[in-house]
Amino acid sequence: MSEDRVADRLALSRDFPLTADLPMAGAGSRWLAGERWEPASPRRASTVMLVRDGDAGTEVFMLRRVAGMAFAPNMLVFPGGGCDVRDGDPDLPWAGPSPSEWASRLGCDVAEAQMYVAAAVREVFEETGVLLAGASPDGVLADVSGAEWREVRRGLVDRELSLAGVLEDAGLVLRSDLLAAKAHWLTPEFEPRRFDTWFFAAVMPGHQEADGDTSEADHSAWVRPGETIAAFGRGEAVMLPPTLVCLEEVRDAASAEEFVRHTEHLPLIMPTIVSTPEGPAMRISVS
Repeated sequence: MSEDRVADRLALSRDFPLTADLPMAGAGSRWLAGERWEPASPRRASTVMLVRDGDAGTEVFMLRRVAGMAFAPNMLVFPGGGCDVRDGDPDLPWAGPSPSEWASRLGCDVAEAQMYVAAAVREVFEETGVLLAGASPDGVLADVSGAEWREVRRGLVDRELSLAGVLEDAGLVLRSDLLAAKAHWLTPEFEPRRFDTWFFAAVMPGHQEADGDTSEADHSAWVRPGETIAAFGRGEAVMLPPTLVCLEEVRDAASAEEFVRHTEHLPLIMPTIVSTPEGPAMRISVS
């Protein structure tokens, strides 16, 4: 995707009203009024748009975060979360483009690139039960739904286990070639919790099932992007700007396979708080 097309997409996404029901509304309004505080250090994070071909076009798996979450409560999100330092374990079994190749794609150092990619694989497994790994560089496990794998998921969530250890014990390799980089977002400065997040995409592996069995969500489903975007417009669904912008890209994809291709130009995008005639809003910035 060219820089111009990225700008076009962001322009279509408009300013996002900072309505009172959004959890960041209070801090955003204070920042807009001139208050300042030391911005929180962003935490590295990865998110995955898990897609498949449906009867009416490309579908994507989404979760609705529980109301009690400190970050983005009640929001529709893609599976994802923060990096674990162990995601950078140099002994992590790996197949596909190397961490150094990913570093070139993401514009960061090799250790960071490995953490982002490994976190994407780990988080989508923790939150959906989909494991992008196989016994060979061109294989993917057909079934990871049993009680033993559920216990592995719990161990990863509780940080009792590492992704490297899980893969080594099972004789598996991470399939980095099943992921494509799609976007890079940074949480606004006024937010008390900030994330430097890479958005990846992956085609849903055949014979596996996405279950959304995570304590962080109270609902999960395969959604038709156009319908979910329409629900957002009616106020029936709540999403942060990165999710909505990425969902628009899924909506416009001709197929799941076409969508899961690396986007060549990936500017860092950070919403900023602005005053508009309609009230405070988060506006897209591209750097």
